[in-house]
Amino acid sequence: MAQRAAIVTGASSGIGLAIAHMLGEEGFSITVAARRPEKLTAAADELRAKGYDVTEYAGNLGDEDTINAVTAQHEQTYGRLDVLVNNAGIGMGEPADQLTTKKVDIQLNTNLRAIFLFYRACLPMLRKAGEEHRNALVVNTSSISGKSGEAWLSVYSATKHGVVGFTQAMNKELAGAGIKNCALCPGFVDTPMTDFVKEHVPAETMITPQDIAEAVRYLLRTSPGCVVPEIQFLQPGGGALPGNLG
Repeated sequence: MAQRAAIVTGASSGIGLAIAHMLGEEGFSITVAARRPEKLTAAADELRAKGYDVTEYAGNLGDEDTINAVTAQHEQTYGRLDVLVNNAGIGMGEPADQLTTKKVDIQLNTNLRAIFLFYRACLPMLRKAGEEHRNALVVNTSSISGKSGEAWLSVYSATKHGVVGFTQAMNKELAGAGIKNCALCPGFVDTPMTDFVKEHVPAETMITPQDIAEAVRYLLRTSPGCVVPEIQFLQPGGGALPGNLG
């Protein structure tokens, strides 16, 4: 059995991969999960090259069977779970009168429903870790648009508001179990997900994935008596979505 173990979703690039690197540095064994097999394998190999203990699982993280399979494989491999990072997400911008049902469902399933199902699947292991050291941690990636809704990104904003609300509920529900929960709410982060806006907001002015990873490192080091329910990451001046990108 591993000494400490974590699951990171959306770990093939960007924020998820940066958090996985940090967890490896901190001595965690890690299951990384993402949708695209080739991209995930490349990320996992990058982590293994650093000497980290890594298992990978590729699949649609909005799918219940995939979520259960990721959790089962992790438990079989490592036998414990101390940190769950629900980072997988997708944003699809459309004006409200032209919303595509398929795009709505993909965002609801990946950004929000998957988090509910990962909690359900992982809570037995997280509760055991909480009983052991009172410092189990779940990190849920929301967005600054989960604090203030954005035009054109209405469905994405709604799902990310849901992530914040669910995280708040989990802190109330799981406080006695030694499980802490934090919603990360970043503005524009320099990842492939923000490529659509980089002609308006230069990449070099954006928050970095390493900024987010260092915040999670801080969460790992807080005492059992300290809960950080939410962290907002803003660019200087706030960083706003330019006009109507649709």
